[in-house]
Amino acid sequence: MGTDRGRGKRVCIVGASGKLGQYMVRHALERGYEVVGVCRERSVPKLAAYEGQLTVVPGATNDPEVIRRAVADCDGVLTVLVPWGVQQYASGTAQAVLDHARPGARLVFSCGWHITKDGQDTYSRLFKLGVRAAAVLGRLVRAVEIDDQVEACRRVFASDTRWTVVRGSTLEEGESQGLPVWSRHVGDPVLASDLTRRIDFALFMVEALTDDSLVHEAPAIVGCRTPSALAHTG
Repeated sequence: MGTDRGRGKRVCIVGASGKLGQYMVRHALERGYEVVGVCRERSVPKLAAYEGQLTVVPGATNDPEVIRRAVADCDGVLTVLVPWGVQQYASGTAQAVLDHARPGARLVFSCGWHITKDGQDTYSRLFKLGVRAAAVLGRLVRAVEIDDQVEACRRVFASDTRWTVVRGSTLEEGESQGLPVWSRHVGDPVLASDLTRRIDFALFMVEALTDDSLVHEAPAIVGCRTPSALAHTG
């Protein structure tokens, strides 16, 4: 059910055509935001369901000129930091957003639990092995550059913008269960279930636009109906 909290405000969604991006488009439109979406030209048809409801700026998200045009006059920017390829795609995207978003704009970035802001996160051996394996395999097939997502977030953390970096757990599809719960550090018992609905990851991103308590935070999230979250709230 929609609200009017975004009425009169303009938000840019960088990476709008992906699964997470499309959910963010839906949530933002339901809240009354004027939405600008950025995605690669070949992915524009994925946004066909929203034709007439948003402005699409086609192009590579790490292209500074594409981002400059897309974020002009936007009150907020939601950015999916995807570690595609081996051409610094994630860090290039983050830098373009940091450079061209208007002063005072609310910037919200997405990444995984493997990102750490202060080094205080605690990861299981299995988790660390999985990240390491994904990084090695990604480089071998020149498809993914996980270290570049780390660099992207380092640049965000070092900036003086009004940023939030939302760190997602393992994701699943399904109907919304509500706003995820969060902790500052992976390893907190509330996060133990390591599962979030992708639609609710998007919900957290959009809600962060108007939650000033999340400015300069890197919340690690988990679904509000998971066993660990329910045990915590109980």
